[in-house]
Amino acid sequence: MQKLIGVAAMTVASIALVACGGEGAEGEVEDIVIGAVHPLSGALAGAGTTMSHAAEMAVKDLNEAGGIECLDGAQLRLAAGDSKGAAATGQSEAQRLIDEGSVALVGTYQSDVTQNVSAVAERAGVPLVIDVAVDDAILEQGYKNTFRIQPNATSMGTDGGAALLKMAEENGQSIDKVSYIHVEGAFGQSVFDAFEAEAQSAGVDVEEITYSPANFSDATTVVRQAASGNPDVILATGYYPDGLLIAKAVQQLNPDIQAVYGIANGAFDNGPFPSDAGPAGEGVLSANYHYDANDERVQDIRKRFQERYNEPMETAAVLTYQAVEVIKAALDQACSDDPMEVRNAIADIEIEDPLLAFDGPIVFDETGQNENATVIAMQVLDEKIEQVYPAEFKAADLAYPAK
Repeated sequence: MQKLIGVAAMTVASIALVACGGEGAEGEVEDIVIGAVHPLSGALAGAGTTMSHAAEMAVKDLNEAGGIECLDGAQLRLAAGDSKGAAATGQSEAQRLIDEGSVALVGTYQSDVTQNVSAVAERAGVPLVIDVAVDDAILEQGYKNTFRIQPNATSMGTDGGAALLKMAEENGQSIDKVSYIHVEGAFGQSVFDAFEAEAQSAGVDVEEITYSPANFSDATTVVRQAASGNPDVILATGYYPDGLLIAKAVQQLNPDIQAVYGIANGAFDNGPFPSDAGPAGEGVLSANYHYDANDERVQDIRKRFQERYNEPMETAAVLTYQAVEVIKAALDQACSDDPMEVRNAIADIEIEDPLLAFDGPIVFDETGQNENATVIAMQVLDEKIEQVYPAEFKAADLAYPAK
């Protein structure tokens, strides 16, 4: 079995996450190491650390449930790497974790970092289960060792666009023009491109406005530019700090629009957003992946996470927990900790009780994409984030127009 080497796998942030396991002495069962790469420092450290905590809790829960029974109850051990939000650093951290014994990886929250980590996993013959990273290009390399649970950029942009048009139509509104603000780079561009194709096929005029995430401290300029074209809706794709600034700038400038609508937006369906945004957040819509708010197992996991870490468990963290569960199920199915046997088991796996609101079980196609990943529309209503579309996942009634 693979073995964690010394304490080198402990991150500088002291988030090498360890659950009980054997010491590797003769006759004892060694731990099975899972590596996790997330931004544990830098601008995205808040989300990254929460995701790393979710991986820690998943390992603890699975070990307490008996570990890998077909491998004599072998315990899981989590080793965390800090990408610092940089692709090159994420790549080197992934390589370090593999060199130190990880049989599988989870990560990484950012598409550019995930691109590099997936290349490392491919060369090393170690499976990577993506928790969060949307760019289509990640799975278009022909790699065999990378798998993604969440929807990809095409489905986010396409299904998110279709949902917006349907919600407007069902509420007696027409959308003729939109302004779309998105962060520069693979993440924002890939989602925008998919949305633009969907919207233009429906006869909607789309104006694109981009911004650099570096030193983005005031959204007034981009929102003013978006509003100058008199759109029916202003859309936004980006990270949490960006989305919060955009929502507040929209409130300040008060354009005559039907709605503010996020697609794959890191803010608009994030737990702290309603309180952080205040009145600027009320009515804001978001199309994204989302934990199944109606599922009792999800409710229990999120409740225990809140109690353990004194912070809410957002959807990104739920995806990390799910990614660890996928690897554990593959270890059970393979009855081996050989990375390629684990990879083959992931490729054939079927998880019947996903933690996210999906249309079916987690099943990966030949590219590694979850075939049943589903985009959910949410809205801030009375300072709470509610699932509002499609109907089968609805937890509250949509308010549209959402001024």
